[in-house]
Amino acid sequence: MEKIKVLVVDDSAFMRKMISNILESHPKILVVGTARNGLDALKKIDQLNPDVVTLDIEMPEMDGLVALNKIMENKPRPVVMLSSLTKHGADKTFESMELGAVDFITKPSGSISLNIKEIETEIISKVLEATKAKVELFTDSSSRSTYIKTSDRRIAPNLSKKHQVIIGIGTSTGGPRALQQVITRLPENIPAPIVIVQHMPPGFTNSLAKRLDQLSHIKVREAKDGEKLENGVAYIAPGGFQFRVIETDAGLKAKITKEENRSGHQPSVDVLFESLAKLVNYNLIGTIMTGMGGDGAEGIVEMKKTKESTVIISEAEESCVVYGMPKSAVKTGVVDFVVELPDIADTIINLLKIRGE
Repeated sequence: MEKIKVLVVDDSAFMRKMISNILESHPKILVVGTARNGLDALKKIDQLNPDVVTLDIEMPEMDGLVALNKIMENKPRPVVMLSSLTKHGADKTFESMELGAVDFITKPSGSISLNIKEIETEIISKVLEATKAKVELFTDSSSRSTYIKTSDRRIAPNLSKKHQVIIGIGTSTGGPRALQQVITRLPENIPAPIVIVQHMPPGFTNSLAKRLDQLSHIKVREAKDGEKLENGVAYIAPGGFQFRVIETDAGLKAKITKEENRSGHQPSVDVLFESLAKLVNYNLIGTIMTGMGGDGAEGIVEMKKTKESTVIISEAEESCVVYGMPKSAVKTGVVDFVVELPDIADTIINLLKIRGE
């Protein structure tokens, strides 16, 4: 069995040793080397040609963002960032996502992270997932053909003109980049609230919402328990909590609760989408985008089962960083449109236009 070769980059000798030991505890992973900063990392990549790089953001001489930019320009390969749980760390993490990092891991708290063992499962799984990511999507500047095609369900249903619309979006690995492409293309006057689950730990979803809000025509915020959902606003599930939508006499409201993980996730796309399936007076548009695993597949089945006018969109394999969640969605047989990432926003807008005619 050929092992996945990993280069571990961190300015702390303790962290380099701990991360290396964790990764090498898995039979499919081989740590081929370590580096103490970005400059050292670039040399080691030339020498060792690793399959995956774990890269600390904050380092002397050359930090992780500069090193990442050079890696993606000259020697592109999957990179998983290590980030501190601070506002500054979160901002830098989203910059790294835009530059082409596949995913990130939150460093344990403390200047010397003695509790890094707490995240060893996450480190291993994200390195394994990174090998399946399509890094060329971040580096290929050539124009790709885009398309819309109906799934095997033949004809997509029309949204009912009698009811308002709510849009649900679920995504994971590669999601911040995908969300930026979709949310920033939606018009300010879109006649629907948008509810989103992005798999992400606590402390990062608020920064993601603020970043998207600055770039978008619509308003974007982290969802708060009990708040009324308004048209033209996107609500992102807070990391570490489940997000549901409930129907009240006053309209739709967010319900945020601390629970057990659902299939390893909190927030979970299935939890959000199953709550949408219970809404009586609303048309539903569900969208599944790039991500590992199958979260959201059960939710879209429930949405279709309870409301025939529900429309389900899945991101096409060609534009997915990781074709896991969309693949699971398509396998359910309830997907109406398979759409490349640049066309998802237009597909949603066109569905709403047809309903309004």
